[in-house]
Amino acid sequence: MKVVAINGSPRKKWNTATLLMKSLEGAKSAGAEVELFHLYDLTYKGCTSCLLCKRKDYKNPGLCAMKDALTTVLKKIESCDVLILGSPIYIGNVTGEMRSFLERLLFPPLTYTPGYGSVYKGKVSSAFIYSMGVPEETMRKTNYVGIFDAFKNRLTMLGGTSEYMTANDTFQFDDYSQYVATMFDPEHKAKVKSEQFPKDCRKALEIGARLAKGGSGTPEQLSESGLH
Repeated sequence: MKVVAINGSPRKKWNTATLLMKSLEGAKSAGAEVELFHLYDLTYKGCTSCLLCKRKDYKNPGLCAMKDALTTVLKKIESCDVLILGSPIYIGNVTGEMRSFLERLLFPPLTYTPGYGSVYKGKVSSAFIYSMGVPEETMRKTNYVGIFDAFKNRLTMLGGTSEYMTANDTFQFDDYSQYVATMFDPEHKAKVKSEQFPKDCRKALEIGARLAKGGSGTPEQLSESGLH
């Protein structure tokens, strides 16, 4: 069992990266071979609309034709069993690097045929871990969930199941007094970090372990555990 994790955050030791590392810890506990890539370490572009992936004579169906630092990562994903993505939410969506990565991952297998079928050669189950400074109530009022559901549906083009979890109201600064962030209560943030974030880490660990064992929960089970 091979598990690949993709960190879409510029930080390597903060909320998103910590949750991803926990998911890989869970996968390793289930005997999986794991690998982590930090997108901000790579030099690449999003889709440039070359459309080579849509040509009838294209030799690598489902794989982006562009050659850059992302090429090796995409090939590793094609041969893995589980893909775990992580991104903080910036201005209501995933980071720019994550968005560009998703264009390169998900546009090539999509076909312009009735039903928008997929020509992806692998069978990859996936999970997306989102971290954000807003509480769950705000996340739902601003319809972030619609974005998360859309990515979940698109990731099924990789041939496996897909799910996601969210870590809300996360701790953003080491010292809130040094920043213009008066809408946040530092004591509340510290409480969430000490009480809720460890629970989020546990959920991430459970995702990695379960998917590495080839499992995916029912909608009811996912709801009960905080997954979607």
